[in-house]
Amino acid sequence: MLTRPRFNLDSPVTALNGVRDSDARRLAKLGIRTVRDLLLARPHEWDHFEPSPIAWLRAGQQAMVVGVVGNVQARQTSRQRLKLTEATLTDKSGAVSLVWFHQPYLAATLKRVHRLAVAGEVRSSRYGGLQMFNPRFEEVGADGAIRIGGLTPRYHLVEGLSSARVQQWVAEALALVDDFEETLPEDVRLRHGLLPIAEAVKLSHAPPALPDFRKAVQRFEFADVFELQAAFLWLRRRQSGEAATPIPYRQEVIDRFKGGLGFELTNAQRRATWEIFQDLEKEIPMNRLLNGDVGSGKTAVAAAAAAMAHAAGLQTVVMAPTEILARQHLHKFRAYLETSFPDLTVELLVSGQPAAERRRVLTAAASGHCAVLVGTHALIEEAVQLARLGLAVVDEQHRFGTRQRELLRAKAGDARPHFLAMTATPIPRSLALVLYGDLALSVIAELPPGRRPVTTEVVTPPERDRAYALVRREVQSGRQAFVICPLVEESEKLEVKAATAEFERLQKVVFPDLRLALVHGRLKEKDEVMAAFRNHDADVLVATPVIEVGVDVPNATVMLIEGAERFGLAQLHQFRGRVGRSDHQSYCLLLTDSEEQTVHRLDLMSQTNDGFRLAEADLRMRGAGELLGTRQHGDVDAAMAALQQPALIDAARAEAEMVLAEDPELARHPALRAAVERRLEQTSVS
Repeated sequence: MLTRPRFNLDSPVTALNGVRDSDARRLAKLGIRTVRDLLLARPHEWDHFEPSPIAWLRAGQQAMVVGVVGNVQARQTSRQRLKLTEATLTDKSGAVSLVWFHQPYLAATLKRVHRLAVAGEVRSSRYGGLQMFNPRFEEVGADGAIRIGGLTPRYHLVEGLSSARVQQWVAEALALVDDFEETLPEDVRLRHGLLPIAEAVKLSHAPPALPDFRKAVQRFEFADVFELQAAFLWLRRRQSGEAATPIPYRQEVIDRFKGGLGFELTNAQRRATWEIFQDLEKEIPMNRLLNGDVGSGKTAVAAAAAAMAHAAGLQTVVMAPTEILARQHLHKFRAYLETSFPDLTVELLVSGQPAAERRRVLTAAASGHCAVLVGTHALIEEAVQLARLGLAVVDEQHRFGTRQRELLRAKAGDARPHFLAMTATPIPRSLALVLYGDLALSVIAELPPGRRPVTTEVVTPPERDRAYALVRREVQSGRQAFVICPLVEESEKLEVKAATAEFERLQKVVFPDLRLALVHGRLKEKDEVMAAFRNHDADVLVATPVIEVGVDVPNATVMLIEGAERFGLAQLHQFRGRVGRSDHQSYCLLLTDSEEQTVHRLDLMSQTNDGFRLAEADLRMRGAGELLGTRQHGDVDAAMAALQQPALIDAARAEAEMVLAEDPELARHPALRAAVERRLEQTSVS
């Protein structure tokens, strides 16, 4: 009689055998926290290890061979001090050498084994013959059963995890495959010829052949987009039942606003502003995403909306993910609004403020004397009260979860505020529809007139001195430069250490006569350092990528990026957008020590300044996770499917609309409602 597993789909992954707390933390970085998450995180690629006699092996082949293991030894190389475990595998036709790196404990295990099955890539040995590096292996028992070989999955990983270990945990979790409830309504599933969920889960991890895996993927791609669209429609329907205070359009307000700007709005800015004004006039709360390239002028559009809200007697809050960006918004909103509207006051609220200043700002917000309150997460603290909130603006939408946005909206009391999200990461429209389907979309794909294109070059090691010479030349001309240090790995401590070492090298060896400053995420005085750089108290700012280099420094004309190959094109484009903000010619130098293929990818940066084109290239080459940061993998897979199959969005959304029209609360579809609630909850983890 079969016994039920001691865990269920919603159990934490630590309920599985061999999943330690450290493993759980690594899996959490991949969005995997429960057994359900693990089973839904399908492999992204497959190896096919074909059974073969040793004599038939060829270099470059993926193969599985069985033989007698011998000559087992653990040793350390003299030069590189690598710890190796070596062995020889022999069958009737020949022998192949096996090498495992940094696993000296394997020697004791292998010495107890007679017959061994190994699977891996075959390579030519520098000493002649063939070898395998770090092959998968298992002892062949009396029954002759072999589990490795054939189709072998590759899972999304972080450092410290291996596909073999994930496969082991998945094998245990597959005992629950029949517990999955079907989220797709039966008529929808049959209409599109899709597999039942239990069969799809099983075939996504253990398919007899690749066509079976592709059928499972087809089902999950459709279900991913369908569930996301159902979640967005359900959320939008729920919000449409709420009331907002209408903000009437007044021509004299926009005339005063434009008169005080000092520059002309672009056609794209005017179009986005008009779309927002049309939303603000309604009693249904606006829910709009303003998607624009670096320097396209999104803040001016948001400021125009804040001016209109102020004219209606309502307040605006502007929430940014970092204090540096919040202070930048403070300066810009004050510049755009306070001169043209003398009775309009813009204030700042961040966690590091002196107590007296904080009390003054809180009082101004609660009394209504503050028209625009700019801040960080401090805005959603319980102590923050607003007299009459009408508009909530959130910068970098993907940095904030649903829960944080709801807490911000709750500051409006009974009436819901109009909501405007902004992002400076250019997002392809197909991706925006999938990931932000609850938001109406406004796109600013046009830069202000007079902006000179930033000259972008890929710099290889022999040209490094020329790059440094350019920095020196610009500084001698009175300009400034940024130097971005590369990501080391997912460790802020190591990034700080690397940035500090690079800062010291540049200061002592490369630019001993220039004024250098260093800023990173752990530096308490980072705002003071950034302000000093903006005031030209330093010539070169060395920074890590964990910090938003978002301070507007028009005098900076060089962006030098070390280890550029470690960044996605979208992130490189963000860095590039920090220069080219004046009428001086600016430069972006992409320093790389990498191979030709990576240089070709980086060359795309030198070919276009269009962030939307680069974002689409990034999405194709590196995935949505690289474009928007770490996201739940189902969403990423859905985004990739959407980019490759635009018709998928239309079909899934149409089906979701029909289901919601017939069953607005999803009462007749409890499994789908549970999936919708899970997806909305997952987006609240930021």
